Amino acid sequence: MKVYHGSYMEIDEIDLSKSELYRDFGRGFYVTNLREQVEYWAKRKGRIAKNKACVTEYNFIESALEHWKFRILRFPAYSEEWLDFVVMNRNPNSPIPVHDYDIVEGPVADDKVTLRLDIYLEGNLSREAFLKELKFFKRTHQICFCTQRSLQALERIHKKKFTGVIDDEITQSLVSDYNLSEREAIDAYFESQTYGMLNDESTGLYQKPWTETYQLLLSELKLKK
Repeated sequence: MKVYHGSYMEIDEIDLSKSELYRDFGRGFYVTNLREQVEYWAKRKGRIAKNKACVTEYNFIESALEHWKFRILRFPAYSEEWLDFVVMNRNPNSPIPVHDYDIVEGPVADDKVTLRLDIYLEGNLSREAFLKELKFFKRTHQICFCTQRSLQALERIHKKKFTGVIDDEITQSLVSDYNLSEREAIDAYFESQTYGMLNDESTGLYQKPWTETYQLLLSELKLKK
């Protein structure tokens, strides 16, 4: 499974000791399989750090899970169990580490969810009402690699130089030229055969002007002005 990490800098080596405390699933290295979500998060971090947004791609080697016998916890959707787990991990009075799972996967307590979560924790929103609200929130996704051993299931995808710039040029051109939403443009591009060719060194496509890649994509998607 291809997953992404958003930040304001390129991640050359994962250092769990630099991970933030009291996150949704505890201290760890967070990725997602939702490109749109990570693009937003990277841009946000970039603005805060007054730096550019940076998305690092990885392969989540799921076949390694059984071999290494990782301790895994998964939440398919927002639920009562998810809520209790997030509250436990976000509590600044909780011991570190909060749990002993290697990998935890599930929805994100994003800004909107966090706002309602704070109201719930203050006692101004009932548990039942909050859980009901969660059913209507937008789909989100995150995987937290909580231990050093769990990182063995994460393999970085080394992109060719300048392909990040090409990604931005192409997705923004799809938005402006064909009136696609940002999400539609991102999905169309990153799921295309053209994107696969761009990241295949043997094609040499990454060395050519981005407009050439763009024309190949338009031909594949059968888009005409």
